[in-house]
Amino acid sequence: MVNQTPDVLQDAYSTPKSAVVVPDIEHAVVADDPRAWSKARKLVVVATVSAASMIAGLGGNIYNPAISQIEEQLHASSGAISLSLSLFILIQGGVPLLWSALSEFWGRKRVYLLSTALCTIGCIVAALSKTIGVLIGMRCIQAVGSSAVISLGAATLADIYEPSQRGTMMGLYYSAPLLGPSLGPILGGVLTQGFDWRATFWFLAIFVGVCFLLFIPFKDTFRRERSLVYQAALKRRIAHDSAKASEASSLSQITAVSRIVPEAEKSRSAAPEEGAKEGKDAIETLARDIDLEKQAQQAARIDAEALAPVDEVKLSLADVNPVKPIVHVLRRMNNLTILTASGLIFAFSYSISYTCSRTLANEYGYNALQIGLVLLAFGVGSLFGSVLGGRYSDHVFRKLKARNGGTSQAEMRLESTMVPMLFLPPSVIAYGWVCERHVSVAAICVMLFLAGFFSITLAYIVDANVGRSSSAVATNSAFRGLFAFIASEVAVPLQVPLTISCMYGRLLTIIQDAIGDGGLYSVWTGLAILSELLILLVWWKGGAWRQKWELKERGTAQS
Repeated sequence: MVNQTPDVLQDAYSTPKSAVVVPDIEHAVVADDPRAWSKARKLVVVATVSAASMIAGLGGNIYNPAISQIEEQLHASSGAISLSLSLFILIQGGVPLLWSALSEFWGRKRVYLLSTALCTIGCIVAALSKTIGVLIGMRCIQAVGSSAVISLGAATLADIYEPSQRGTMMGLYYSAPLLGPSLGPILGGVLTQGFDWRATFWFLAIFVGVCFLLFIPFKDTFRRERSLVYQAALKRRIAHDSAKASEASSLSQITAVSRIVPEAEKSRSAAPEEGAKEGKDAIETLARDIDLEKQAQQAARIDAEALAPVDEVKLSLADVNPVKPIVHVLRRMNNLTILTASGLIFAFSYSISYTCSRTLANEYGYNALQIGLVLLAFGVGSLFGSVLGGRYSDHVFRKLKARNGGTSQAEMRLESTMVPMLFLPPSVIAYGWVCERHVSVAAICVMLFLAGFFSITLAYIVDANVGRSSSAVATNSAFRGLFAFIASEVAVPLQVPLTISCMYGRLLTIIQDAIGDGGLYSVWTGLAILSELLILLVWWKGGAWRQKWELKERGTAQS
């Protein structure tokens, strides 16, 4: 399928004569261009950001094996524990929208430092907490702090790599956060059994603290000249300042007129003919001066907006508007469609981690550490899918670009997802019925590995939103968090905690009990097919949708 593209889709990959020509802001000339950095320096950036991206996955899952101790020592109810889990998911998905907006003005480094410092404080206070209320509050702080790197990491990679290289590097980068949810239960089980529940938070505090130290010498990759969000805010500020200057100039001109007209009237009354002529000449001269000044101001305003002098005009936090960039992302149909598909896939991975834990505990009698080792198969499958899928994505992208006369389109990224599409639904439904029939754990491990081996769409989301990559990835995080929150609440009602420790001997009124693993993952198979159809729809129509909105946005900017 990759080697032979149908003619109708070849047309979609070609650039129509009527297509809008959008300025290539992604390759604007900048000082110390991050894309010109050495390969070694770029790899250090990738390694640093990738390691820090594990914070989100570890923070969400390392907590689970310690729940029984927390319930006992802090006298916590099941509802309180479940609330701490659900809030963590929801906040971690939504807060990146704010981090993204801040990064477009402060740069990536400041946001990384602030967020990791915040997360470290949350972990330390959580380790010292004596009430469940304080612990829930600190879990929320952890969610806020841990959400920045996972959402801005892809934007950082977009800052330093060309589109043709991003698939491979995105795959390498994303392998770490994909492993986090699988390593979390293992580390949590070891630390809880070896010490107590507080050790899990001390471990997180140390890990996040090390990441904070790594970001201190980190050289910022953000360049304001390449950010549509920053440039839009800059133009608004320039227009506002120009309007204020014009208003002040108009007041001075009115004052001048009010001064000259009485003098002209006085001259006309003293010498009617001569005074009238002098007064008329003075007013005409003033009118010409005012007209010339207005023209000069208009030209200066146009030049200022075109040049966008980032060093002369300073923006403040008052210019940060996280809503407007998100609206720009969501009003494009290709973005809305691909983000929905991404949210469904993430919700599936989140659901399988928890329901598999419960199945292994109840039906196989596994403890927390054994469950973590089995779930590692899903993490390893995700890692291989991310790394190999990224390399394959770049290979297909370069081939299609060459076939299209050297012109690339973001939708070329999605053609590489078609191979994983073939075996994702069968592996999902097979996993469900293997668990339903209580087959050997080895079979569960194989199905988990295959179910985790799906190709990410993150590179497409970045490539399709030039100049707004951080906003697009943050919106993706919000979709993933929302879908995962819904999945967890559907699978586990708020009043029932989904934890490894409370699974023993407790009747949980959840969907898994009602229809079994076979029925539950038959439903997930249908949702997986739906997500694949959405990806195929973007592959087919995404280019036309993007060009339509680029034309609208370009027309709005020029009006």
